[in-house]
Amino acid sequence: MSSTASYWILNSAKNSIATLQGSRRLYSRCVSSRNKSKWRLTSQALATLKNSFPYGSLALQKAYRHTSTEEDDFHLQLSPVQVNEVLRAGESAHKTLDLDSRVPNSVLRFESNQLAANSPVEDRRGVASCLQTSGLMFGVFDGHGGHACAQAVSERLFYYVAVSLMSHQTLEQMEGAMESMKPMLPILQWHKHPGASIYKDVTSVHLDHLRVYWQELLDLHMEMGLSIKEALAYSFQRLDSDISLEIQAPLEDEVTRNLSLQVAFSGATACMAHVDGVHLHVANAGDCRAILGVQEDDGMWSCLPLTSDHNVWNQAELSRLKREHPESEDRTVVIDDRLLGVLMPCRAFGDVQLKWSKELQRSVLERGFDTEALNIYQFTPPHYYTPPYLTAEPEVTYHRLRPQDKFLVLASDGLWDLLDNETVVRLVVGHLAEAGRHKPDLAQRPTNLGLMQSLLLQRKAKGLHAADQNAATHLIRHAIGSNEYGEMEPERLAAMLTLPEDLARMYRDDITVTVVYFNSDSIDAYYKGG
Repeated sequence: MSSTASYWILNSAKNSIATLQGSRRLYSRCVSSRNKSKWRLTSQALATLKNSFPYGSLALQKAYRHTSTEEDDFHLQLSPVQVNEVLRAGESAHKTLDLDSRVPNSVLRFESNQLAANSPVEDRRGVASCLQTSGLMFGVFDGHGGHACAQAVSERLFYYVAVSLMSHQTLEQMEGAMESMKPMLPILQWHKHPGASIYKDVTSVHLDHLRVYWQELLDLHMEMGLSIKEALAYSFQRLDSDISLEIQAPLEDEVTRNLSLQVAFSGATACMAHVDGVHLHVANAGDCRAILGVQEDDGMWSCLPLTSDHNVWNQAELSRLKREHPESEDRTVVIDDRLLGVLMPCRAFGDVQLKWSKELQRSVLERGFDTEALNIYQFTPPHYYTPPYLTAEPEVTYHRLRPQDKFLVLASDGLWDLLDNETVVRLVVGHLAEAGRHKPDLAQRPTNLGLMQSLLLQRKAKGLHAADQNAATHLIRHAIGSNEYGEMEPERLAAMLTLPEDLARMYRDDITVTVVYFNSDSIDAYYKGG
């Protein structure tokens, strides 16, 4: 994009604010977050928003909020250094250690990053090691209608999976510790990243439900626990059920009660991977996505998708929806490419407005909640006859890792809206090649202060074009900074990062990316019996 086009982005935003400013309201994240769609501003932005928002004009008014509209706000130009600071603020990177020498550590390292469009950001991510079983878990969680549900799922889902995989003996030890009020066995080791919750321990209410779940597993008398595929499928659905039940049960604590309501009435899609040696399982509910980057023996790269998007463009998903509801609803279960005309993804946690009966919704909301303060939308879509219309049941994919499987990319739909699968693989491969070329070989060169200063000056001179050390950052940079020909345009990138937070969501979604690199040598040794 040329500098003229960059100016158009900012000037268009400024003009649109002027259009809306007369009513002292400003379009914000709430509208497009609920719609899961992208908006491009026009001179008739207000009319477009009113016609497109599914909750009516009252809720639309609620979605506006005041923001600064001063001229100076739209003539800021980030320097290359500032661009990098913004892009890299959410980076995290970890190398893995061999925790169990009996199992090949197929994960070499993993890198992650997140760039917000909503304020506050509605995406979440998580990485944790299972301490009572083996395996690493990676997750990306894309919230809508607020961040509460994505936050809850990111903190709780891994615990349900880990408990599902435990042996009968380990579960008995867990239950015994609870009964005797002794310290419980540690379940997970979390790998922290910027913006992570200050704690990821199980709160008392959540622990009560987790305990009920493992008690039910104990009643099954399975010596070795569930299979990984079963554990993933059951955990998704059980957590979603608990989210629904927690707000139906009487809770005395007002803070817990309000939070439970926000979690249940917002929503989140989820994609998580469990890696144990050469065994890779991916569970997906919604429109996050997971792909593998594969390098064949001839050196050629390809993409192997591990998930399918659960939306109406997925014919299998559309057929499922129609099978689950009467034939009389064939024309109303999907309206304007959305579930009941409201939601883009067809599977998600929370969103009880699309799962509960009208009577149950009324009975819960009539308990004295301040729904206005809690930002809860009291809305029943037209043609709401045979709930539930939404499910958190995941599709689970199994893949046996091979030496040619080099990396896994998990990302929220904010990335996939802007880059296709093949482009993502190509960019990660290019990033690896670029990082290899620019890595100084200090083992064969004198490591004196002069050399180090020279390297630093070279890097500083490159400015915006300095190679990213994090593949997730590299993907985000190209997602928002590339033109229609796939070429990086610094002016476009700077313009997209300069947009005020209330306007950024009109041009893109929150973007969360995790890239997992596999250890080909360990995988190869496994097949050779090493």
